[in-house]
Amino acid sequence: MSEPASISLGIAARYASALFDLAKESGALQALESDATALSETLAASAELRDVIASPVVSRDDQGRVIAAIAAKLGLSMLMSNTLALMSDKRRLFVLPQLVTQLADMIAEEKGEMTAEVTAARALSAAQSNKLAETLKARVGKTVKLKTTVDESLIGGLVVKLGSTMIDTSVKAKLAALQNAMKEVG
Repeated sequence: MSEPASISLGIAARYASALFDLAKESGALQALESDATALSETLAASAELRDVIASPVVSRDDQGRVIAAIAAKLGLSMLMSNTLALMSDKRRLFVLPQLVTQLADMIAEEKGEMTAEVTAARALSAAQSNKLAETLKARVGKTVKLKTTVDESLIGGLVVKLGSTMIDTSVKAKLAALQNAMKEVG
């Protein structure tokens, strides 16, 4: 990991830890979870917002106005709004994507949940998603939320990332393994 990325993760972890502890003490974890989800979705949907929070050219005041307007529009809790204002004042908004990810992880841990990143060749039906979540729950002993994406290049099968474990049952991976085995023979 590069040094700047490591520094960003450290900054995000400190803000996330403080936010999480304050929300837990005041019984506002559910509000914090909805705030983190709303921010995550907004960041994913808006390239302009990502540019504004990452750009050193955008002034501190402009960043503050933008983030305050977004907090108001999303109806974020006072705790999150104040944290974002502080981050803007300290020129730390560039770590917002990492902060949101850290918060989601901390909240999931508190609730005894894990998130599995699932990549499938085709969109999974509700029944398939439920069966996969139940299978993963039996394996890890925690409730598993699925974050599903579609990648047609897999041809068939799934790639599941659960914590540090990766399960690759895709046809693409099996063909690659077969190709490697054939290279070793010849």
